[in-house]
Amino acid sequence: MSSSSRIRIDAMDCPSEEAMIRMALQDVEQIHSIEADFPHRILTVIHDANPDAIMERLYPLGLGAVHEETIDYQGILHQKKDQSKALKSVLAINAGLFLLESIAGYLAGSIGLFADSLDMLADAIVYGLSLLVISGSRVMKSRIAKMSGIMQLSLGIFGLIECLKRTVFSSEVPEYSTMILISCIAMAGNYGSMRILQQQQSDEPHMQASMIFTSTDILVNAGVILAGIFTLILGSKFPDLIIGIIVFAFVLRGAFRILRLR
Repeated sequence: MSSSSRIRIDAMDCPSEEAMIRMALQDVEQIHSIEADFPHRILTVIHDANPDAIMERLYPLGLGAVHEETIDYQGILHQKKDQSKALKSVLAINAGLFLLESIAGYLAGSIGLFADSLDMLADAIVYGLSLLVISGSRVMKSRIAKMSGIMQLSLGIFGLIECLKRTVFSSEVPEYSTMILISCIAMAGNYGSMRILQQQQSDEPHMQASMIFTSTDILVNAGVILAGIFTLILGSKFPDLIIGIIVFAFVLRGAFRILRLR
């Protein structure tokens, strides 16, 4: 049965040290792969060999090798497979909700639905990016999480500008019934996505970013429903505009949370 050993090597900071390590391990039988993470000084070895045999080759190099852990690699493969399945599911949900809300937002004249639809589009793109690196290193996953945060930050800024434009130049009152109905459907979809992601119980940055996106979406859906109710009561465009501003503020908040992930 294959195992994955995580080894800290404090002096490994360039390809020359990695070359030394690979040469030292080249004749150790049953090593399947070696991955060097220079920023974190971590060597990951997939192997069937005894971890002690690996460490015996690394100690003489004088690079400060320390064995941190060895875990079942089959368990890692199952985890990655489960993560891939979960991300594909929430990708499909978000892509579908983007199409639904963008069309409904346009027909109803609602900036709240428009905001939520763009948020769904950004989420779908992020889930797609996460799928591309699900077998990658933690460094790559951190980069994807930060890319997600930058994307969401850009979306939030764009949305706030759009809200200001509609406040000044538009007098249209959105169709409240469409706002409420579509947001209820979107909330159900986002709740389902949340349950799917929670089942993964992952602390990896790209999965944490996905959880942040989805939890924010549920709050957004509730806000648009509330705006629809107040539009019905007041017959005014301002509840929709206010919730649009709040939605994009949530988007910006989520972006900053993601950018702080490690």
